[in-house]
Amino acid sequence: MSVMVLGAGAFGTALAVSLARGGVPVTLWARDVTALRDTRQSPHLPGVTLPQNVAVSAEIETVLAVDTVLVALPAQALRPFLEAHAALLAGRAIIACCKGIDLGTLIGPVATIRAAVPGATAAILTGPSFAADIAAGLPTALTLACADDAACRALQQQLATPALRLYRSADTVGAELGGALKNVIALACGACIGAGLGESARAALMTRGFAEMQRLAASLGAQPETLLGLSGFGDLVLTCTSPQSRNFRFGHALGRGEPFDPTTTVEGVATAKAVSSLAQEHRIDLPVCAMTARLAAEEISVSDAMRTLLSRPLKEE
Repeated sequence: MSVMVLGAGAFGTALAVSLARGGVPVTLWARDVTALRDTRQSPHLPGVTLPQNVAVSAEIETVLAVDTVLVALPAQALRPFLEAHAALLAGRAIIACCKGIDLGTLIGPVATIRAAVPGATAAILTGPSFAADIAAGLPTALTLACADDAACRALQQQLATPALRLYRSADTVGAELGGALKNVIALACGACIGAGLGESARAALMTRGFAEMQRLAASLGAQPETLLGLSGFGDLVLTCTSPQSRNFRFGHALGRGEPFDPTTTVEGVATAKAVSSLAQEHRIDLPVCAMTARLAAEEISVSDAMRTLLSRPLKEE
């Protein structure tokens, strides 16, 4: 059974490469595929060549030939794309491969799929992963979350490869929130290290940030154990400790007072803003996320954000 990956950025291309190596026929879609067709190499993944069983297409109508679609677009681009192509995508399994919360609706990728393409089987693929590792065939474990257990089992069998191990979950809310919220904490940790505040401060931010992730997720109906898994704690550890994370690098630049490439998608910036809105709506105290949102919007300095957090009343853990 063939698969289509919509979006030929680093992660979408890496998924196409991994699936093709596992023997799955893959079509990789992008608006402009001229370079990919000519060179079989992506500028987003230097040194990686597309396997022969990866077809490249700029025709979105190609999706009609497949049953399973992986959408590897930025979180804020997901809703308008799905709404624009809802008729073509109807009746298929649509798997979001992004991590974020839609700023307009304050819902995650799975809920966005359900709203934009009613009747589609909505799922999300998330967890601790860098595109370069997946493309290189390095061992990676991810969460595949779908409310339909039978569909989730079928997708798990279809998409797992020798190097890409997938774990099922029915908790789509927990999986999508874990992936989104860890980007906010990674941004904060990057700022912490960039400002020279030290490893101990980073550990504190990760720990208290994880508590906020659990708090918000629980209030929105997620299962507590989901945040302890790959899509929550696992992804948090990876992105808060590695400069390969764009969110960490963005925060690091903020901490050092340096400019950051404006063409690079940093999901945590929009997510931090969305989380602040959710916290106000549900009356949940999320001080780390709140300070990170203000920091990303350049409303506050790293030193002032840290001073505000450290001056909060002392309490039990």
